[in-house]
Order: sequence, then structure tokens, then C-alpha cells
Amino acid sequence: MIRAGIIGSTGYAGQELVRILLGHKDVEIKWYGSRSYIDQAYASVFQNMFQLVPDICKGEDLEQLCEEVDVVFTATPQGLCSSLVSENVLSKVKIIDLSADFRIKDVDTYEKWYGIKHQSPQFIEEAVYGLCEVNRDKIKNARLIANPGCYPTCSFLSIYPLAKAGLIDMKSVIVDAKSGTSGAGRGAKVANLYCEVNESIKAYGVATHRHTPEIEEQLSYASGQEAVINFTPHLVPMNRGILVTAYANLVKDVTEEELRKIYEDAYKDEQFVRFLNAGVCPETRWVEGSNYVDVNVKLDERTHRVIMMGAMDNLVKGAAGQAVQNMNLLFGLPETEGLLMPPVFP
Repeated sequence: MIRAGIIGSTGYAGQELVRILLGHKDVEIKWYGSRSYIDQAYASVFQNMFQLVPDICKGEDLEQLCEEVDVVFTATPQGLCSSLVSENVLSKVKIIDLSADFRIKDVDTYEKWYGIKHQSPQFIEEAVYGLCEVNRDKIKNARLIANPGCYPTCSFLSIYPLAKAGLIDMKSVIVDAKSGTSGAGRGAKVANLYCEVNESIKAYGVATHRHTPEIEEQLSYASGQEAVINFTPHLVPMNRGILVTAYANLVKDVTEEELRKIYEDAYKDEQFVRFLNAGVCPETRWVEGSNYVDVNVKLDERTHRVIMMGAMDNLVKGAAGQAVQNMNLLFGLPETEGLLMPPVFP
């Protein structure tokens, strides 16, 4: 059995990790870490875990934790993992970091967009960006995994096939994204209160959202050229889900059938990326509670632009499910182990 510890187990992504790992036949959760609920029963924080999790919440002592487990998930705010990780820790356990601390390779870019000092830049280069569909082989031998962000995962997988094929102008990409309120975390914020969110939709982080450089960096790697995007996220009144609609100029004439063939070839062997039938637009309700990403593509011949679409659950493929997918690769397990739950409907 793989012994797992979770720092940040009482956040939304942390709780989703617990839910998934409880159904994973090769994993035992040994440490439920929390800053706010130390010494409280985990099931008193999340009543859905009543009689399923008898454990008490512990703290964030990574040095002690690495003596007791094989893998640590850090589902924490930015800055915490980089302040805790050390060579001693990495020599003993695998770290899968769900924050942004090791996603961006340029430390100056990270510090500019996140507004904090990076505490362990010496590990940035070593960290592997944990997007399994692209970095599968690198992930298998890593010590430190930078679990991708939710918006970047959905945006990248929607755009990736055409970026890699060199068919779109990487400085013309516009990403319009919408997310449920769980993406903002479990902390109490006035802007996330029911009366503030219900019956409304709003853009936020316009031209400043910190996932922008992560999306640009990964699209640049995929395309082999500098990507500069407009990324605008929106908050919608639902619990879970991300919907991305991305636009880009084509660099040469191509038919929709040719575009579809590129997507089919890119994702034909990917269990968790579902390329939809022609004319079917992705919807968040058809991926909720699952590790699947639904994508599709549409050619707009009139404007000579392409429309790339994706939908996924921000807490599963956008966080906890992707982290478990990475863990499976790290420990030589089938990549799909514990993740084949069908989407929940309604």
C-alpha cells in the first residue's frame, strides 16, 4: 500500500483528494493535514466522511510527515509548499504540489504574478509540470510534481493539438473561461457569499489573472514559439466546473475535417480527454465529479479563425484527480487507477 499524506486536506481540493483516495485500492491515507482544524475529527469538518474517516486532523509538519508516508499532496495556498520543501524531504518522499509554487520555470515571473517571494527556487528546474497527457514519461521519474492549475489544464488541453501542429498564430489566442465558485477556495470571502454570486456572472482578474503566465508558458513549449494570450476568467453561480472557449487566427487554410483529424490523433489514446462528435459543444454538467475533459473544435470560415472548447470539473481533473493521476504514474500503477468514476448527473 502507498502511504499518503495530505497537507490542506480541509480545503475543497484536499477533500476531493480524500474522496478519491478512499476509493483507491492501492492507497492508505495516513495524515490529514490542516491549519484551521488541528485536533478536530475530519468527519466533523466534512460530514460526508462520517463513518468513513475516523482520523483527527493534524498540522503541517512536513519534516515529520515525510517519515510516515511515501507521497505528500500539498493542497495549500501559494507559498506554503516552497517554504516547507527541502532536499531532506525530497530524499524521502514524493511531493505533488497542487499550488503554483513550482509550475512556472522563471522565478521572476512567478514572483511578479503571485506577489510573493519564492522560498526554494533551487527546486523549480527539477519540478515536473504534471500534465500527464504531455509529460507522462518525465513524471514517472520525478521527485517533485507541479500539479497544473485548473484554468490552465482546461485551456491547454483545448488548444494543445493545434498549437503543437503549428496551425494557429500563438499571439492571437483569446481564452474566455468560466468557473464555479469552488475554484475560489473554501475560505470565507464576501465576494463568494451566496447573495453576491447567485443570479449573477462576472469577469475577474481581467488582464491580471495569475494563471495567464502558466498557460502562456505551456503553450509556448507545445508550439515552439512564444505564446501571448488574452485570458479572461468569469465566476458563475455553480459549485463545480470550468468551461473554456478559446479563439485563434489560423496561419493557413484548413478544413474542419482536417482540424478534427488533428484532435483525434492527439487524443485517441488518452483515457481522460474525450473528443466530442462534430457539432457537440462541451458542457460542465457532463463532466461533473469525474476526471474527464471534454473538448471540441469548430472552424469559422468567415473570420478565418478557429474556436476551441473544453469543459471539466475544476476539483477533479483541475486539481485532485490530476494529482492522483500523477501519483499513479510515480508509483508505476495504471494511470487510471481510482479515477474511472463516471461523471455525476444531474
